[in-house]
Amino acid sequence: MQNIHRNEKGFTLIELLIVIAVIAIIAAGVFVALDPAQRFQEARDSQRWSDVNAALNAVKTDQVDNGGTYVASVAALTDGNYYIIGTDATGCNAGCTAQTTQAACVDLTALVTEGYLGSVPTDPSGGTAAKTDYYLMKAASDVIEVGACDPEAATTISASR
Repeated sequence: MQNIHRNEKGFTLIELLIVIAVIAIIAAGVFVALDPAQRFQEARDSQRWSDVNAALNAVKTDQVDNGGTYVASVAALTDGNYYIIGTDATGCNAGCTAQTTQAACVDLTALVTEGYLGSVPTDPSGGTAAKTDYYLMKAASDVIEVGACDPEAATTISASR
């Protein structure tokens, strides 16, 4: 009688299927927990906060450097009215969900020319130089408010000073 020993090293099909199922469950849990769509919205909103603050700082720094006088395009605004930042000659009154805006645009390219702003910010979801999807309001009390027209994850994105 011959004793035959099998050298069985390796995994059975059932063991492999169980490991694959466990990995799939963990991957699905991680994917749901991370929610990439939400992370992209938050990243775009973070860019909007940065843009709003950059524009506000540029307007106020220019005002301080010029003895309290705003750049001409801001000085010409009617107090208390909201204007979309842009250069569109046909008007900027459409597309802002955060505020009801006036037909005219407020052009901040002079702040770029004067070195207060690297470039006029545009919304990361499709703003253009003509209609940036950001708004500006000058109050009679000398307060400037800059905000994003269409925030995603945040309810509002605006800063004033």
